Amino acid sequence: MPASDVVRTHLGFTLAVHRALAAPGGNACFSPYSVASALALVARAARGDTAAEPAGLLAGSLDHVAELTELLHKAAVLDAARSGEDTPSLAVSNTLWVWRELGIRQGFTEALSEWPSGAVRTAPFVDDPEGARTAINADVARTTRDLVPELLPAGTVGDDTVAGLVNALYLRVGWTFPFREADTADGDFHTPSGVVRVPMMRQAERLGHAAVGGWQLVDLPAVGGVSASVLLPDRPLEEAEPGLDADTLAALLAARRETMVRLSLPRLSLDLRCALKDTLEALGVRRMFRPGADFGELTDDPRMVVSDMLHQSVLRVDETGLEGAAATAAMMRLVSAPAAEPVTVTVDRPFLFLVRHRASGVVYFLARVVQP
Repeated sequence: MPASDVVRTHLGFTLAVHRALAAPGGNACFSPYSVASALALVARAARGDTAAEPAGLLAGSLDHVAELTELLHKAAVLDAARSGEDTPSLAVSNTLWVWRELGIRQGFTEALSEWPSGAVRTAPFVDDPEGARTAINADVARTTRDLVPELLPAGTVGDDTVAGLVNALYLRVGWTFPFREADTADGDFHTPSGVVRVPMMRQAERLGHAAVGGWQLVDLPAVGGVSASVLLPDRPLEEAEPGLDADTLAALLAARRETMVRLSLPRLSLDLRCALKDTLEALGVRRMFRPGADFGELTDDPRMVVSDMLHQSVLRVDETGLEGAAATAAMMRLVSAPAAEPVTVTVDRPFLFLVRHRASGVVYFLARVVQP
């Protein structure tokens, strides 16, 4: 499959999960990179339909998971900062946490070692579930610079939990063209429930801009090869968003051209957590949650199922750049045992916000902003 088709499939995955996950009318944020990484590891641990379902959602089929995985690995490395730029920061971890009594196949351990910061660690799941939860949360907090301090809430690890596949991500990059704080002033933002006053950042720069299919795109380049895109519909977001598909999004991204843009954009601060099990089942990924799931690539024990998938995402955008963190955990148990005219874009109504790794096309974050 050509790389462009893999990226388009990833955009389709991003939008499908967003639609299934985001409650109508409110803010939403998740990390397609983190969720895709965790699901790809689950698929690698599984066989048969248990592997085919997440692989189909991620990459179209099992045959293309390796190509997606290659893009995920590529997105785990940022470009070096150039002279005068702040050094970008990206941290990624991919960890299999296991009960010491659970036998793990060597082949899976070797495959995990090829992932960014891939590691196998033991945790006292059966003997001390709270100790295991504390250890996993502490490790995620370290990777995410304490932006995700408690991925696993109390009660999510029981004495029948025996493993967890956990991805964590931290990203901090500065804008190539920072906003001047002196230009930030309160402005109107039109929410579905009325107008609110929010801090609006302002700048006039040569930025990527496109207008396709009833959407405007403004590209904000950041250091390290990261790009953030504002996706602003011509009509109310609640009307336009259901029709945004991978083809339209890919066309928007391909059509962007540099031009002078006078941009007004609110500061963002989002922190959202979600349980992914219902979302994934609604998208056709069901087998891994049910008795009879086949995780034969991970362990010889036939009783393994994924008991839950949990996700938390944090995204902050200000005059200097963006900071984001996310983590996803697939918790597993044993079912029976332990120059033209400037374009003016005023982002004063609900919009989508996309953060990507430019070279690979992998999406780090997708957010819906209804109330900045």
